[in-house]
Amino acid sequence: MSSSNPLLKLVNELSKLPGIGEKTATRLAFFILKSPSSYPQALAQAILEVKNKIKLCSLCFNLTEEDPCSLCDDSQRDKNMLCVVEDPTDLLAIEKTKIFRGKYHILHGTLSPLEGIGPEHLKIKELVSRIQKEKIEEVILATNTSVEGETTALYLIKLLKPFSIKLTRIAQGIPMGGDLEYMDSMTIGNALEHRILV
Repeated sequence: MSSSNPLLKLVNELSKLPGIGEKTATRLAFFILKSPSSYPQALAQAILEVKNKIKLCSLCFNLTEEDPCSLCDDSQRDKNMLCVVEDPTDLLAIEKTKIFRGKYHILHGTLSPLEGIGPEHLKIKELVSRIQKEKIEEVILATNTSVEGETTALYLIKLLKPFSIKLTRIAQGIPMGGDLEYMDSMTIGNALEHRILV
C-alpha cells in the first residue's frame, strides 16, 4: 500500500493514540471502514467538538465546557478543602468514590527533572495563588506513588509548609483484598509507615 492510501493513513493516525499499537490500529481502521458512513462522521464530529469546546477551568484546571466547571461552581462542596491531583483522570477516579466533597486543583503533570519538567510547567504557581486568595484550611496531596508523583508531593509539602493550613497526603499501602505475600516491599513499607491508630 502506498503512503497516500487512506486506510494506511488512518492506521498511522490511530496508532499515535496512547496504548494503541499497529495491530489494534489496523483492527480499528477496518471497523471504521466497515461501519455505516454515519459512524465515521459522528466520530470525526465528536473529535472536533471536544477540541473546539473543551477548555481548562480557570480555577481548578479541570477539562470543562463551562468556566468555571460544575465542580468549582457547586456551592454544596466544601470550599475550605482542596485536593491536589496530577491529571483530570485522577479527579474522575476520586469523584467515583463519592466520598470527597471538597474542591480540586489539577497540576497537569508531575515534576520530572530528567524530562525537563519543572515547577514552571505545572499549575503550581496557580495553586499557591489559590491558597493565598481563598480560605483554604486543608490541602490533600493526592499525587500517584510513582517516583515523579512522590517528588512532586515532597516539593509541594516543602512549598506549602509556611502557610497556616492543614497539609495531608492520601494513605498508601495494601489494597483491599490484597495479600501481603504478593505485595512488593515498597508497598508494604508504605503501609507500615502510614499505619493508622485503631
